[in-house]
Amino acid sequence: MLQDEFVGKWIRVQSYKHDGTLHRLWKSNFVLENNEEWLIVANKCTKVVEYNGRVWYTAEPAVTFFSKKRWFNAIAMIKKDGIAFYVNIASPTLIDNKIAKYIDYDLDIKMNANNDLRFLDRNEFRKHVESYEYEDDLVEIIREEAINTHKLMEENTFPFDIDEVSKYYLNFLEMTEKKKE
Repeated sequence: MLQDEFVGKWIRVQSYKHDGTLHRLWKSNFVLENNEEWLIVANKCTKVVEYNGRVWYTAEPAVTFFSKKRWFNAIAMIKKDGIAFYVNIASPTLIDNKIAKYIDYDLDIKMNANNDLRFLDRNEFRKHVESYEYEDDLVEIIREEAINTHKLMEENTFPFDIDEVSKYYLNFLEMTEKKKE
């Protein structure tokens, strides 16, 4: 694990729409790893603020893998019946002013603890292709990344390896417990 100024600290995560408007904000995310390819954070019952001001709290603890090179991020939700994944097809993540930021491109993939996979929000994606006027090259990148990410999920390849997720989650619990002492 590469040690840097963010590891062991709490940061915010913000998602945007293609036109630059703020879509969603996650208040408290503990940085477990930050390197050239990945920002890996964990949280438990974190506050989420929607674009319209609605506030809610996450139901389960989660480890989230933000790719800095690929067009997706993956939320591994620690549920009673196992680990489930929710993937946002999104721009590569960057850290700006101690805030992780990415553009959400609507197309999502969900995998439950039984490894059942399904695409979500296809209609929303199609609608936004037109309303945000996505360029053809961007649409192609999003579609290719969705297919490639689906394949990684089927193969349980990093970051969709539940053993890896479990290690990161245990690390999160240990690191945050030490901070309380």
